[in-house]
Amino acid sequence: MEVTRIRNELSVKGKNGIGFLFSAVVIWSIITIIFLQPIEIHQKNIYMLFSTGLMFPLSVGISSLIRSDWRLKNNPLGDLGLYLNLAQFIYFPILFWGIIKSPNEAIIFFAIITGAHFFPYGWFYNAKPFYVMAPIITVIIIFLGIYLNGEDLWLIPFSMIILILFLILWLILDYRRKS
Repeated sequence: MEVTRIRNELSVKGKNGIGFLFSAVVIWSIITIIFLQPIEIHQKNIYMLFSTGLMFPLSVGISSLIRSDWRLKNNPLGDLGLYLNLAQFIYFPILFWGIIKSPNEAIIFFAIITGAHFFPYGWFYNAKPFYVMAPIITVIIIFLGIYLNGEDLWLIPFSMIILILFLILWLILDYRRKS
């Protein structure tokens, strides 16, 4: 089928988006360090938001290092990846509400938004790891959020690092199987 071939081409040439996921590991590492600092939660949340500004330039750099073509101009679905990523911003009002009304839970909202936004990439890259890990990430984060107290919030971004690294490993195996 033509669509499956196009999606597999996206998967192989774009290396399942792992350049962006490695960038996410760096960002979530920075957020973990921020949440380990003895500063007020409002400052932590502001620094968390600022750290996300590194995502795109870091992703472009890492994608270049691993020789991943994230632009895919010759593929009819190439722009869809950008739209899927931009769709995450539609959920940011939830994050902003959390920062204002429930600052201790804002990190949980951000982690759930991040994990959930991986789901459509399962279709985009024809990669089951995204389909499986998106709900797993969201469920693990919600359970951590329920059981953690305000002092242990650093475990949320730290858990994201581990979960995203697992996703990357699984996506590398998927990529190797397809290439």
